[in-house]
Amino acid sequence: MSQHTFESRRAPIYREVLESEWNSWRWQLSHRLNRAEEIERVMPLSEDERSALSVQGLFRVDITPYFISRIDPDDPDDPIRRQVIPTTAELQSFPGMMVDSLGEEQHSPVPGLVHRYPDRVLMLVTTQCASYCRYCTRSRIVGDPHVQFSRADFEAQLAYLRRTPQVRDVLLSGGDPLALAPRILEHLLEEIRAIEHIEIIRIGTRVPVFLPMRIDDELCSMLQRYHPLWMNIHVNHPNEISSELAEAADRLTRAGIPLGNQSVLLSGVNDCVNIQRQLIHDLVRIRVRPYYLYQCDLVSGAGHFRTPVGKGIEIIEGLRGHTSGYAIPTFVVDAPGGGGKIPLMPNYMVSQSDHAVILRNYEGYLTAYQEPTDYRPHDPASCDACQRQGGVVRLPGVAGLLLGEMESIKPEGFDAFHSARSDPLHSLHDPEQGQAALSGEPSLTARSSLGSQRETGTLGSNGRSARRFAAKRRANPQAGGREKGSGSESGEPT
Repeated sequence: MSQHTFESRRAPIYREVLESEWNSWRWQLSHRLNRAEEIERVMPLSEDERSALSVQGLFRVDITPYFISRIDPDDPDDPIRRQVIPTTAELQSFPGMMVDSLGEEQHSPVPGLVHRYPDRVLMLVTTQCASYCRYCTRSRIVGDPHVQFSRADFEAQLAYLRRTPQVRDVLLSGGDPLALAPRILEHLLEEIRAIEHIEIIRIGTRVPVFLPMRIDDELCSMLQRYHPLWMNIHVNHPNEISSELAEAADRLTRAGIPLGNQSVLLSGVNDCVNIQRQLIHDLVRIRVRPYYLYQCDLVSGAGHFRTPVGKGIEIIEGLRGHTSGYAIPTFVVDAPGGGGKIPLMPNYMVSQSDHAVILRNYEGYLTAYQEPTDYRPHDPASCDACQRQGGVVRLPGVAGLLLGEMESIKPEGFDAFHSARSDPLHSLHDPEQGQAALSGEPSLTARSSLGSQRETGTLGSNGRSARRFAAKRRANPQAGGREKGSGSESGEPT
């Protein structure tokens, strides 16, 4: 391993605790701090923090002795402090605030399971965490010690997986899956691994950061029985990386578990390119690859953590080219309302034509990349991979447009809105006249309207008619792009 060492800390109040107790994850969980008087035995609180901690119905506060020891008690703006100690700012509403900002409920076929993407699902297995982040995306369900997913919920989730063969990837989250009782976690892993079409299992967890003692040899031995298994941890600031976290990461990687990291861009915590650079450098030292840098969600309680999206672009600009490419996370906005993750980055394509693209690098160097003139488009008919899919690739969204599977993607209510504005007596709505137009013999009414339609761009707005017309032109290239009797002196109306 790298010779670089990370610091281990223990707050003065815990210095007399036996090593066997301090390194016990059960002791750490049973000694979490959540009241102002408990926290003030470790560090002084501001009046604002005391006020927030006294609010009824506040999102749950629980901090392990290990993690609170990572806070500098003399720094009121300590980046770890801001993540776990509440302030009254989280009680304030803000424009765009949502309870379920990711629209998970609308993509949930059974309790606790979110099927947002075609081939993978999110499986929420607990509402509990080792400690609680003040910007929690799922604060609507996480943290209540009296609410938990039941065995019946788990069976419904597993039954859905068994009857949904397109799912190949299952992500366990919550809450924190590693906060589950070990026997329950293993039961779920065993049941999922028994489903033939499930290829990989992923675990999203902050336990290695909040409670690295939990990553013991027994847990790692159990996890490695269910490979291929991947894990993403959640580190936001270099101060969170300790010798204990480094040891936990080492145990997991030795058990064959690839590790990634997901960070959230947080105002006053890591909204600085130098902090982000140090973070990703320290992560790769402990064999954790940066995966995502999230824009803070529009979730209740997180308004004071939000930055402009442009701050994330600025940070990626300061990383790409300036350090190792495999260490740079993908900056994403998890689209409000359930649109899923949208990756964002600086613009590196400056311009393009039919024969070249103009690109820039991280230094501002501009170059022309010449496009090939003899490129033969991919032919699904001669591609084994495409033939295994029935001869055509079926993809939704913009990818489907590129493949020609659909003509357009329309906003909800688009057709109804535009139909309400049209005249049903108009010639283009007459089925007989429409057939005449396709045969190359437009009616008198249709001919009289073509000139005005050229100005408005309405001709050919129907994709099927446009394709048929294009097919006619290919079949009869001598037509020169003009229909017989079109009444247009300048060729095909546009």
